[in-house]
Amino acid sequence: MGTYDTWIDRLATEARARLVREIDAAGVWAADGVWREAFAAVPRHVFVPYYYAWAAGAGGGHERRWGESPDREDRERWVRGAYADVPLATRMRDGELLSSSSRPSLMARMLVELRVGDGHRVLEVGAGTGYNAALLCHRLGDDGLVTTVDLDPEITESARRHLAEAGHHPLVVTGDGARGVPRRAPFDRIIATCELPTVPRAWLAQCRPGARVLTPLATGLVALTVRDAGHAEGRFLDQPAHFVPLRGTGRTANPDGVLPGRLPRRARGQEPFRFLLGLVRGALGPCEALALWEGEGRPDRERYGVTVSAERAWAWLDDPAGPYAWPLP
Repeated sequence: MGTYDTWIDRLATEARARLVREIDAAGVWAADGVWREAFAAVPRHVFVPYYYAWAAGAGGGHERRWGESPDREDRERWVRGAYADVPLATRMRDGELLSSSSRPSLMARMLVELRVGDGHRVLEVGAGTGYNAALLCHRLGDDGLVTTVDLDPEITESARRHLAEAGHHPLVVTGDGARGVPRRAPFDRIIATCELPTVPRAWLAQCRPGARVLTPLATGLVALTVRDAGHAEGRFLDQPAHFVPLRGTGRTANPDGVLPGRLPRRARGQEPFRFLLGLVRGALGPCEALALWEGEGRPDRERYGVTVSAERAWAWLDDPAGPYAWPLP
């Protein structure tokens, strides 16, 4: 057993160092090197004792990789794959993805953009494997500053075990992430690691003035500054982002609601346009959205933003006051 642990630890240390170098090369944390230390220290393989990798070959499908496999080569593939800069499917049911561990370089970018400072209280919505919460704990310590919430008790229980094995003890809550965790408020930062159709107003009520909220929305990432319980506003980052939807939101696997073959031909393969289509879903049809997108010079994500007030929430292009603005659910 000791030999096995030493061998796995050695492989994991080597693979983790390679991952850190990859993220280094992309310049992701040039603005905040403290996250480099976190990714170098937190063992991702502890949080993914098994996962599903896409199986190459004619059959396709998913291959389950497991850290306790009796086959040494299988265990080696498992630990090396745990440190690949790719998302890892961790829970599937009847072929549907229920939970995953996000791509590490995307996690790093999000943590940098969250702009965490010493003493900040952070709420993570979407506990997943617990890996992201561990990175936050490495940055902030285990003094009650980090809370992570998920609707699925199986997910929160496994996240709690993984975190304890890695030596971290944030508060792991089983509950509806769209409602936040009022008893742990106020928060200085909220980060969601699952996709939502809108920004819940409950989050704003649980934030301190000046708090920052970072959440996936319509295959993008929007960073909002909270003015008070009734107002938050901010723009999208340039980073594409695809996440498992928050449980209970009812989002389909096709976020813009349009089959690729039904898109205007010149729009197919244009990811920034698909982002717009997801953002204005229900407000504009594909042809209207395409006319807007082309007429405004094919804008990238950074020109879009979101405003949340006490009465409504809306997405906009260039200016919250319009002329281009669309209601969010």
